[in-house]
Amino acid sequence: MWTADEIARLCYEHYGTRLPKKGKPEPNREWTLLAAVVKVQLVADRACGGSNRPTQVTKEVVSMGTGTKCIGQSKMRKSGDILNDSHAEVIARRSFQRYLHYQLHLAAALKEDSIFVPGTQRGLWKLRPDLLFVFFSSHTPCGDASIIPMLEFEDQPCCPVSRDWANNPSVEADGNLEAPENKKKCEDLGSPVTKKMRLEPGIPDGVGHHQSFGNQESGPIPPSISGSNLTTQELATVTGMAPSGAKVVDVYRTGAKCVPGEAGDSGKPGAAYHQVGLLRVKPGRGDRTCSMSCSDKLARWNVLGCQGALLMHLLEKPIYLSAVVIGRCPYSQEAMQRALTGRCQNVSALPKGFGVQEVKIQQSGLLFEHSRCAVQAKRADGPGRLVPCGAAISWSAVPEQPLDVTANGFPQGTTKKGIRCLQASLVWKLYSVGSHTGSLNSGHPLGELGN
Repeated sequence: MWTADEIARLCYEHYGTRLPKKGKPEPNREWTLLAAVVKVQLVADRACGGSNRPTQVTKEVVSMGTGTKCIGQSKMRKSGDILNDSHAEVIARRSFQRYLHYQLHLAAALKEDSIFVPGTQRGLWKLRPDLLFVFFSSHTPCGDASIIPMLEFEDQPCCPVSRDWANNPSVEADGNLEAPENKKKCEDLGSPVTKKMRLEPGIPDGVGHHQSFGNQESGPIPPSISGSNLTTQELATVTGMAPSGAKVVDVYRTGAKCVPGEAGDSGKPGAAYHQVGLLRVKPGRGDRTCSMSCSDKLARWNVLGCQGALLMHLLEKPIYLSAVVIGRCPYSQEAMQRALTGRCQNVSALPKGFGVQEVKIQQSGLLFEHSRCAVQAKRADGPGRLVPCGAAISWSAVPEQPLDVTANGFPQGTTKKGIRCLQASLVWKLYSVGSHTGSLNSGHPLGELGN
C-alpha cells in the first residue's frame, strides 16, 4: 500500500513547503530532528464485484514536530505553563492529539466529514475503518531503540547498519549525548572520535545531540555482564565479525539514564556498556530530567494509544499507530522491535480495548536535509561548531493557528515579563481543547501531555 521511502518523502516535502522558515535550523550551523503522523486512507475498488480490496491509497501529513530539547527538573513549573519535553516525536504526537480533538469536534457538530464515526455505545466515537496512521521519525527514538552496534567501517554517522548484522538485539546501542568528559573529544575535528560521531534524538535543556564514541575496545569483552543477558557465543559474535564481514568495534552510546530503581548500565567497554530493554529518562547535563525517553513513550503509545486520557473519555477504542517509519540513520530492526513491542509482551490486566499492538516497523533510505549528518556533510570543515537548533516547531492539520514555535518550553520570543500570561494561551494554542471537548475534567493538559 505504501513504502517507507514514500512516507519519508511526503514528510520531507511537507516540512519544506508547509512549514515556514521560523523555527528551522540556521543554515550550515544548526540541525534538528523531524517527526510526523501520516494519515493513510484506503479506497476500495467498487468495480470488482463488491470486493473490499483497496486499489488506491491516499496519504496526508496531519501533524508534524521538530525539536531536540527537554528541560531539566529544576526548570519544571507547578503551574504547568511550560512544555517539559520538546523532542520531535513528542511534539508530533502532541500535535496529533490536537488534530484528533478537532476531528472529534467536526464529528459531534456534524458539519463535515470527520475521521470519526459513531461507536456502538451512545456518546462514544471510533475511527473510520478505512483509515490508519503511520508515525515517521527522521532518527531512531532516543533510549532503548537507539542502542545499536557500531561497525568499524562506519565513518559516516548516518550510514545505515545492516539489519541482520547479528541475531541478538541485546548488544545494540545508540549514539546520544556524550558524557561531559568526552565533550572535548567530540569538538576536536582532527580526532578519530569525530569521524565516528553519532546522532541521537534525545538532548535536553539547551544541550544538543552531541555523540561520543567513548572508549573503544576491540579486544575480548569480560563475560561477567550481569544485566546484558549475553551468552559467551553472543559475546564472541559482537567482538568478532558481523555477517557482512565488518568488525563490530563498539556500540552507540545513549545519554538517557536508567530510571531510579532500575538496574544501571554496566559501563564496561565495548558492547557491554549498556543494558538493553530498560526504562530511561532523557539525558540532561547537570540537571536530570523527568521525561521518559522517546523509545519508552512510543512503547507506551503502542499499548495505551496516542489519544491521551482526556480524549479517551469520548472514544470507544484507543487510536493506535499502524506503522513506524524511521529515516536514514544508524538503525537496527531488532532494537526497534525490542524497544517498541518486545518489552511490552508481558503487559497484562489492561482495560477492554487496550493491548500490545503488532506495529509495522520499517526504515527509509532517505536522509532528512536538516539532520546532523546532512548538515555536517554540507559544511565540511566550515568555521564554528555545529549545534542543535534551539527552537521546536509544532504543526497540526487544523484551521486555526496550525503552527507554533517554542524555545525552552515557551513560545519563541517570550520574555520573563510575559511568562505569567502564557498558561491560558498555551492551552488554547497547543490543544484547542476548550471549544472542542468541553471542560477539562482530567487535570491540566500540560500535566498529562507535556511530559
